[in-house]
Amino acid sequence: MTTGLPWFVQQYKEKDPEYFALLEGSLNGAVNTELLDAKTRCLILLALDVLKGAAEGVKVLSRQAREAGAAEEEIREAVRLAYFVNSMDIIKTAVNAF
Repeated sequence: MTTGLPWFVQQYKEKDPEYFALLEGSLNGAVNTELLDAKTRCLILLALDVLKGAAEGVKVLSRQAREAGAAEEEIREAVRLAYFVNSMDIIKTAVNAF
């Protein structure tokens, strides 16, 4: 399973074909892993999009993770890991109040 390019990247195909070719090669090389299976790749990308606040990406990647065989529990864990990573700076900063 290859991960498709986002719709906004696809728009460059017509608007700037030369730039699109550069983006396509670079992004496909980064996202279509050889050692990570599709489910793991989608779960990692899902967690990263949760951190970015990319709501549409989260919807797309959770669907792709399910299609790759991820269970709801695995999706929950990926989301919780994103929360954990994001909350550490807040907790570290807050301790200065004491």
